[in-house]
Amino acid sequence: MVAEGALLWEPTPSVVANARITRYLDDVGHADYQSAWQWSVENPAEFWTSIWDYFGVIGERGDGPVMTGTMPGVDWFTGSSLNYAENALSRENGPAVVFHSEDGTRRVITMAELREEVARVRKGLVRLGVGKGDRVAGYLPNIPEALIAFLATASLGAIWSAGSPDFGVPSIVDRFTQIEPVVLIAVDGYRYGGKSFDRSAAVAEIAAALPSLRATVWIPYLVAAQEGRPPQLAEPTPTHAAALPHGEVIGWEGLRAEQGPLEFERVPFGHPLWILYSSGTTGLPKPIVHGHGGVVLEHLKSLSFHQDLGQGDVFFWYTTTGWMMWNYLIGGLLVGSTVVLYDGAPTDLWAIAEAENVTYFGTGAPYIVSCMKNDKRPPALPALKGMGSTGSPLPPEGFAWLADVLPGIPVGSFSGGTDVCTGFVGATPLHPIRAGVIPCRSLGARVESFDPAGKPVIGEVGELVLTQPMPSMPVMFWNDPSGERYRDSYFDVYPGVWRHGDWIKIEQDGSCVIYGRSDSTLNRGGVRMGTSEFYRVVERFPEIADSLVIDTGQLGQEGRLLLYVTMASGEVTPELESRLKAALREELSPRHVPNEIIAVPGIPRTLSGKKLEVPVRKILLGTPVDQAANPDAMANPEVLEHFKP
Repeated sequence: MVAEGALLWEPTPSVVANARITRYLDDVGHADYQSAWQWSVENPAEFWTSIWDYFGVIGERGDGPVMTGTMPGVDWFTGSSLNYAENALSRENGPAVVFHSEDGTRRVITMAELREEVARVRKGLVRLGVGKGDRVAGYLPNIPEALIAFLATASLGAIWSAGSPDFGVPSIVDRFTQIEPVVLIAVDGYRYGGKSFDRSAAVAEIAAALPSLRATVWIPYLVAAQEGRPPQLAEPTPTHAAALPHGEVIGWEGLRAEQGPLEFERVPFGHPLWILYSSGTTGLPKPIVHGHGGVVLEHLKSLSFHQDLGQGDVFFWYTTTGWMMWNYLIGGLLVGSTVVLYDGAPTDLWAIAEAENVTYFGTGAPYIVSCMKNDKRPPALPALKGMGSTGSPLPPEGFAWLADVLPGIPVGSFSGGTDVCTGFVGATPLHPIRAGVIPCRSLGARVESFDPAGKPVIGEVGELVLTQPMPSMPVMFWNDPSGERYRDSYFDVYPGVWRHGDWIKIEQDGSCVIYGRSDSTLNRGGVRMGTSEFYRVVERFPEIADSLVIDTGQLGQEGRLLLYVTMASGEVTPELESRLKAALREELSPRHVPNEIIAVPGIPRTLSGKKLEVPVRKILLGTPVDQAANPDAMANPEVLEHFKP
């Protein structure tokens, strides 16, 4: 065990002096981070204006008020106009994108080439009748064509939405039917873990469910790879075209066939940029709409000051197009960095970081823990300046392992969500790194911890809330004209205060620890306990590959504490059960000892890897399996049957 809060890294004077955030703090007249954070949340209009001005956002700021209204009805920068794509494509030539796939393909796209491709695809979308406000949907892996199509869509003031091809057909249909896209851009399949997955039939089913389509752009990604040529040079076959019932069918080459000028439709600050989705594990996914202005300002701030990224940096985060981290990763273009796209299984992400001289590498906490447990140590990474972890809490042991295998590299754990497409809490180059601890609340994010009475607390676990708005909060949910669904999602518990659904403990210095989802948090004898600390102890055992802990208690009624484990080897013997209970008792508390330890073939997870604690709890309390979770939003829906009482 590694003590929570153990010091692992401290910034040197040269790191502090050269950090991008240091230059910003000097510019706005703050001597330290904490005073700057306090100013940013007490004077949000002044702070966000400073971000626009400091980065020289391309567009018209206008002379209207920076901020009007209160949550959830805040309007930002009234009278302004800008375009995300114009800001992302504004820097001088140089490498903009590096693409890797697991079959060994490598492709470098310069900024000049990226601008030309975006202009061509923009011309093709116009030819298909796409205009401001129309939706363009992508059923695409993390390939350059996805980025190009998004930027071309954004340049028109049209609205982008994407799903990864590993999503099931019903899951994609649930998403895209809500937004009625006019163009679908899709691949015929993808490769993962050395295997090919043909999605031709899935594309036909998806297109058939979308009568709004004027056209489907077919990218024969698998066929092209088998023929050894770029996907844009392969065309859809007549069979493919015949299988798609709505609108015309063209290939990527047909879409980009004509040269055109690279122009940008400047739109109001809150004009929809893209539509992301909640996980959809317990109902129809919520279509979360973010605006051009909010995303531009938030990503400029976060990437520059919290990741310390800028011109000359190489930014790599392992993600798919179905996770908000893809949207965050491509924001590297806004700050002048080269972004690394990777399509494939996470077999050796360290090798990509080494090959591309990555300066900032991010991934999900499960990958780090897996490398730690299997002693998959990274090679020397001389260009690396920082490491990021997100998706779920990184245990102190994960922090300590990275500090050992990447000496001198700060490891930042970040927590936020699809809802705001950024992190609420994270790190900066100015903060020391301590095991299991997130160093700070992000600039402009007034994160507080509320007790059950709705009062802020320090040094105690409470509900993560935001008591001031951020510009990257959703401008709306699609098809929610009254705003009722939006309000019910975040403002139903504390009126006028955003409740995020996580447990958090904030210390006096602003550092914090995330303890997991508040709606899956355990309550034993009146003491609330986060699930992450359970997993930290249980998954340290080499015999255990994965685990899930559930408290079946309800309001005013004590329940049973059930620990489900998936074995890496062997079975749950009385001896292992005894050791597990002893470790939980000694390292956490007697309250953490489960009533029962149950072996299951797999732990249910979302497609982005998050454990499904809430649906399992519902199943244990009597909800039918088919009503507790959407199987098409899951990586392994077949395991749910093993949790029936």
